[in-house]
Amino acid sequence: MNDRDGLIEATIAFIGEIKDKTPGRDVENWLNDIHGPGSPVYEDLAHRVQQGVKQGWAANVEITGRHYRRSRLLEPCERSHYFSLTTVYMDSQASVLNLDQFTERDHRFRGDYHLHPYGEFNLVVPLSASAELMGPLGWRHAGWTAPAPGSHHYPEARGGALIAFFLLPSGRISYDIEAPAAN
Repeated sequence: MNDRDGLIEATIAFIGEIKDKTPGRDVENWLNDIHGPGSPVYEDLAHRVQQGVKQGWAANVEITGRHYRRSRLLEPCERSHYFSLTTVYMDSQASVLNLDQFTERDHRFRGDYHLHPYGEFNLVVPLSASAELMGPLGWRHAGWTAPAPGSHHYPEARGGALIAFFLLPSGRISYDIEAPAAN
């Protein structure tokens, strides 16, 4: 079994535990309490997804340059309990033209605005010491976010590079939604 297949199989085993849970605040807290950083599940999946990015088979399709990449590793299927598996690489520092004009936590990078019809389970793997991803409960350094069904947002990172490994019920994500007007 190659590393990509190993990540997929390990994730499918984990999905067996979450397949009947509805993403949202309570599930996000549960995920971080039971399967957060330091737990066998988090550490295994985080290591495997980092290997995928290093080896070039995960988060390898450029969206707006090397600092924002994405790839779907598995389409929804019976074996995955109809979840899709997608990796995203975001680097808030690499997207800045003049690094001398800010501290690393000042700059935020926003990805593509989108909607989660059925919610999302999202493993956050920081690659930079201060990298964080915005989730429903605020900034998350390492651990899980779980946007609820019907939620919509910009994926937003600050503090450097991270990987978001997201598990989507039925593979549902929609970019066909208008972002709110800027303030």
